[in-house]
Amino acid sequence: MYKPYRRPTRIVVLGATSSIAMAFSRLLIAPNAQLSDTHFFLVARNPVKLESVARDLLTRGAASVVIEAVDLDDTAAHPALLQAATNSLGQIDLALIAHGVLGDQTEAQANYAATAEILTTNLLSPISLITWLANYFEAQNDGTLAVISSVAGDRGRKSNYVYGASKGALNIFLDGVRNRIDRAGVQVLTIRPGFVATPMTAHIPQGPLFATPQKVAQGILKAMQRRKDVAYVPGFWALIMAVIRNIPEGIFKNLDL
Repeated sequence: MYKPYRRPTRIVVLGATSSIAMAFSRLLIAPNAQLSDTHFFLVARNPVKLESVARDLLTRGAASVVIEAVDLDDTAAHPALLQAATNSLGQIDLALIAHGVLGDQTEAQANYAATAEILTTNLLSPISLITWLANYFEAQNDGTLAVISSVAGDRGRKSNYVYGASKGALNIFLDGVRNRIDRAGVQVLTIRPGFVATPMTAHIPQGPLFATPQKVAQGILKAMQRRKDVAYVPGFWALIMAVIRNIPEGIFKNLDL
C-alpha cells in the first residue's frame, strides 16, 4: 500500500549518539520545519553523550527529548524499552536503528567469541528491535522503520567478511519484513552507506569515496521522502556495488578487497 511522505514528529532513534544518527535527527527539526511538534526518544549506551545530543536537539527547536541509556545488545530489555518509547511519545511515526560496530576482522577470523560479539551487535540486536517495531507499525497501518546497514553486506570480502556477513544477513531479514508489512502502509527502508567519516572509521585512510555524516543523513531523508525501499548513500555506491557483485567468483577470489 503506497502512502505519501509525511514529516515524522514522534521519533525513536536507537544508537542516537552515532554521527549519522545525530546529523539525521537535526535534519528533522530544520529551521523550515514546524519545530514545536517534533518529539524524540533517544537510546544509546553513554548517558553523558545522550544528554549532549538531547541538549543540542532542544536548542535547535525540538519540542521534547527523552533519553534512555541502555546497552542495546541486551535484547531481553527491548520490549520494555520500546513500550516506554510508545508511552512517552504517544505513538511512533519513525524508528531509526543506527547502532553497530565495525569490529576487528583479524581477531574475529581467529576467535569465534569476537565474531559472536559483532553478530550480536550488528544482527541479533537489530533483529530483536525490528521484530517488535514491525509488529507495532503493522498494527498501526503506518510508520517508517529505517535501518542503517552497509554496502559491505552486498558481497563478502576478505578484509571485512565478518562485518559484511552481519550486514548481509540484516539486509535479507529486512527484505522479508518489507515483503510482509509494506502492504500495511509501512515503509521499511534499508540504508546502505559506503565509507563514512566517523569515529568508527577513523583508523582507515580517508579518500574521495568517504562521505560526511551530514551527507549520509541528507541521503536518508531524501530516501524517506521518496518512499524508497533501499538507499545507497551516497548514490554512486549503487553502481560500485553492482560492479563488485557481478565480478565472477573465479576472478573475485583472487582480488585483494
